[in-house]
Amino acid sequence: MAETSIEWTDATWNPVAGCTVLSPGCTNCYAMRMAARLDAMGAKKYRALTRTSGGRAVWTGKIVLDREALAVPVRWKKPRQIFVNSMSDLFHVNVPAEFVAEVWSTMEATPQHTYQILTKRPDRMAAITSSLALLPNVWLGTSVESANYLDRIDELRRVRSAIRFISFEPLLGSVAAADLSGIHWAIVGGESGPRARPMNPAWVDEIERTCRRYDTYFFFKQWGGKNKKATGRLLRGRTYDEMPLRV
Repeated sequence: MAETSIEWTDATWNPVAGCTVLSPGCTNCYAMRMAARLDAMGAKKYRALTRTSGGRAVWTGKIVLDREALAVPVRWKKPRQIFVNSMSDLFHVNVPAEFVAEVWSTMEATPQHTYQILTKRPDRMAAITSSLALLPNVWLGTSVESANYLDRIDELRRVRSAIRFISFEPLLGSVAAADLSGIHWAIVGGESGPRARPMNPAWVDEIERTCRRYDTYFFFKQWGGKNKKATGRLLRGRTYDEMPLRV
């Protein structure tokens, strides 16, 4: 587990490492660059998780289950919001359901923390979690980068969760048609990094209006770009850090 600069959480926890490119939102994934860097530094957990293609690091599809990491949140007594698997997807097809259950056991044993889990595979999330305990300290979400993937929101609505949320990051197109019924929270952000694709401000405004219509909390994370610190995170002159109250 590590402290993080991600604006909507306090720390990251990675009992799984490695992933597979699934859709356009994965193309410039920061986790691929980070995994390659950690591999180059000799971190065994990240060995051979990426390969070089077109001058960039790309996932190989190899998945590492880190059982030693399962005990880490137990040692954190101070309550934290924890992003689970910033370096992977807990619901990747190669992560056994039995291992997901082990992750669930850790989260159930540490009710002082709030866990935030994002997936691009909400159909598998719905299937696996249907047989797991509904935990009040676990928030479940999916990533949606454009209108081509709005069906992920429909899949997320099938998930039993105290809080359901959407990460519209990297936002690569308009999602004005999004139905946010049953969705408690929306995070919006532009892509960042050396190959960042632009985000149209109109797309952000559309999401905020949709959030107001559905009483969904709206969190504007960043404009992104090659230098995300320079572009900042002000929207119409202010920050939007709305977040659901823990239930």
